[in-house]
Amino acid sequence: IIMINSSYVSYFTLAAYFDTGLFKYLYFLLILSLYVFIVCANLLLIVVICMNRSLHEPMYLFLCSLFVNELFGSTGLFPFLLVQILSDIHTIFCLYTYGSVEFTNLAVISYDRYLAICYPLQYHVHMTSNKVVVLIAVTWSLPFFAVFVTTLLSASLQLCGNIITKVYCENYSIIKLACYDTRVNNVYELVAAYLIFCVPVTVIFYTYIKILKVCFSGSKQTRQKAVSTCTPHLASLINFFFGSFFEILQSRFDMSSVPNMLRILLSLYFLTCQPIFNPVMYGLNMSKIRITCQSLLSSSVLGGCFNFFYRSGTGTVSGSNIS
Repeated sequence: IIMINSSYVSYFTLAAYFDTGLFKYLYFLLILSLYVFIVCANLLLIVVICMNRSLHEPMYLFLCSLFVNELFGSTGLFPFLLVQILSDIHTIFCLYTYGSVEFTNLAVISYDRYLAICYPLQYHVHMTSNKVVVLIAVTWSLPFFAVFVTTLLSASLQLCGNIITKVYCENYSIIKLACYDTRVNNVYELVAAYLIFCVPVTVIFYTYIKILKVCFSGSKQTRQKAVSTCTPHLASLINFFFGSFFEILQSRFDMSSVPNMLRILLSLYFLTCQPIFNPVMYGLNMSKIRITCQSLLSSSVLGGCFNFFYRSGTGTVSGSNIS
């Protein structure tokens, strides 16, 4: 609940939505299908990593954390988005935490790859089980704390309006609605952005510079290992940076010259494509995950077929005995 001119309201109006007529049911089905695919793909990889002991290694545990975040982010967006499509009143939902955890998690994975490629013999000395737990805890706790403080500061603002021209709420749009000086909020936003975004990006750049140096000076086997393990991570980084970059531009600059539909699609890009992109990219490129998924799926299919034919055969035998 936010104060607006000494009165209280329980929601913001998201003005980017527009009437699509009967097409809203088509959009609803498309988005629902997308959400179901995201949940199934990420859940499959989480189960595969958790159930298979050979995948209980730091890299796969960090990937499991990444897939959990994809479920968290998509569940924070899609159910509300589905309601908004069929609703005439468009209310608030926030997804800051998802983006913050995603950046931090990608930085942790890059650090893990840096140790594995640059210090392969000392990898298990540097990346202990306790360190894995600490890194995953920091990946989740720091963004949640930063967003919690942001929410408290924004909740204390006195606002002069409640209309946000987007399909979801983000904090800077709330700050722009404030009736008085928001210097404290702006300073905190800069500090939080540095901790949540700039620090992970710095870690990513540093680790990949070191990885590139080792690749150029190392053996062919080292280069092959780097390519096989870093390609999906780099692709995920580029995909997420692209979507996030447009969202930052849109929140800070006037984008009224960009067509409304294009603004909506680009603002939703990193929230919808990343949860699909990561499980597909890692599932196809990481050989251990791919082989485990194939064996799991094939065993499930074969097991189902075997049970079907076995029961059918049993039924036939029983029928013949009775007759």
